[in-house]
Amino acid sequence: MAAPEASDARLLPFGIEALDSRLALGGIDGGGLHEIAAASPTLGDDAAATLFVAGIAARFADSPAASIAWALTRFDLYAPGLEQAGIPPSKLLYLEARDETMALALAEDCLRLGSFAAVVAEVKAADQTATRRLQLAAADGHTPMLLLRRWARAARDPNEKPSAACTRWRIGCAPSARLAYPGVSRGRWSVELVRQRGGNPFSLILEACDDTGRLALPAAARDRAAAPVAATSRAA
Repeated sequence: MAAPEASDARLLPFGIEALDSRLALGGIDGGGLHEIAAASPTLGDDAAATLFVAGIAARFADSPAASIAWALTRFDLYAPGLEQAGIPPSKLLYLEARDETMALALAEDCLRLGSFAAVVAEVKAADQTATRRLQLAAADGHTPMLLLRRWARAARDPNEKPSAACTRWRIGCAPSARLAYPGVSRGRWSVELVRQRGGNPFSLILEACDDTGRLALPAAARDRAAAPVAATSRAA
């Protein structure tokens, strides 16, 4: 299989060797279409997939003047959650469409403008013709297109239909590590690359993105603080 060629747009590595080394281009092509879906129709996995998208978009929009266009048909995004993933409200332009056809058309127009750091669209259905148009528009506008595929029905995987996307991801929640002290630890996600041009699929467990949109490898067991020994264990 011939190695894929990157577009002339920015290439964004994740900064995680275990992840970037498995990507055919070593990062996210800033002039291509990338699809992301939740691992299941649960609210937790849906939130994880949304924040995964937000983290990538936030890192593309890392300059002060950069902005992100987000096309949707239902205004249900949680702004504080997006800000915790690196996207403050001042960087977001919401495009509320009457239906998914309009949402895809708005996203395509934004891509061809070439003035956004990233374009996001949320849909339940996009056929191969629609994804090909988005891929061409992303390449023409040198802008990353992040298509968040929502579950239409519980029995239908959003990744089951063919697509022209450069990469297709499946994101779900994973159990967090136990802390050595009371509190809430950083969330963990199951990050699966279902398909990529010129490369193989793979999956990793990663820590959820921080307030700059960056993911992280979970700390090795030997690097974590030891849990306190219970009083009964000490007595024994």
